[in-house]
Amino acid sequence: SRAAGAASAWSARRPLGASAPALTAAMGDAKKDPISCALSIMRRMPPNKIEHNLSGLLNLVPEHTDELLQRVDQPLEEATCAESGRKYLLCDYNRDGDSYRSPRSNAYEPPLESLDDGFVPSAKLRALEVEANALFDAYRELYFEGGTSSVYLWDLDGGFAGCFLIKKGVSGHEFVSTGAWDSIHVVEVAEASDGRATYKLTTTVMLSMDVHKPAVGDSNLSGSLTRMAEKACAVDEAHPHVANIGSMIEDMETDIRTYLDSLYIQKTREVVSSIRKLHKGPTQDKGFTMNLNSAVLKHGKNRAVDSES
Repeated sequence: SRAAGAASAWSARRPLGASAPALTAAMGDAKKDPISCALSIMRRMPPNKIEHNLSGLLNLVPEHTDELLQRVDQPLEEATCAESGRKYLLCDYNRDGDSYRSPRSNAYEPPLESLDDGFVPSAKLRALEVEANALFDAYRELYFEGGTSSVYLWDLDGGFAGCFLIKKGVSGHEFVSTGAWDSIHVVEVAEASDGRATYKLTTTVMLSMDVHKPAVGDSNLSGSLTRMAEKACAVDEAHPHVANIGSMIEDMETDIRTYLDSLYIQKTREVVSSIRKLHKGPTQDKGFTMNLNSAVLKHGKNRAVDSES
């Protein structure tokens, strides 16, 4: 399935410095597996330039455009539904060519050439999609106090899958000039005959923060983190699919948010504080400078000239 393929393709990533040996090794394997080569290069590129780097790779291997767009996470983009006037998020799971399906109207924008083109969920799953969008909007408002969210569902043999998206941007904040939180939750649901279902969740969070202040200069902190979870739950009136999935997403986002704050941000602050001295450092008095100059001159007199050695 599409969601299963995405889950296997999305592995935990962290920003790495692009090293020449690593890139050379990746390019050496390009003929064997260009997709693995492209993903290896993307993992070593600056996380705040994902779109630019991916565009360059797509120009090099245009025949793999669809697969790379599915397997490389990018910051989410927004669009406005022509029918409802509400914003929704764009991703590969609601895309068909250059058109995107709105979760509000269930129509592609711009319209496709043929009404038969483009995937839409079944009537039963569409009703669940509408309910999930309403509940996820409430979840986003409670946790993020703004932003945009979208939910897309599609049918699978023996169940269904879905993509739950949240984007929250900030600008002109007291501490952050510009920043964005993008979370992508892909869920695959396998329904069993005994009234239970197995949920496989793959969550990717992309965080970016820019600071432009005279006190600290221009700095950027950005990266992505991917985690996976699996859970089997009962499905009944008290525990519908939306409640089970929502609980998993809530727990996953809480864990990732805590992990990012306690490890990445606090660790970065600790490293910066350890190399930056706020108090006035030691000064060199006149005597120390004279002794240093004398030692340098003495060493220079005793040193052999390069042409004489």
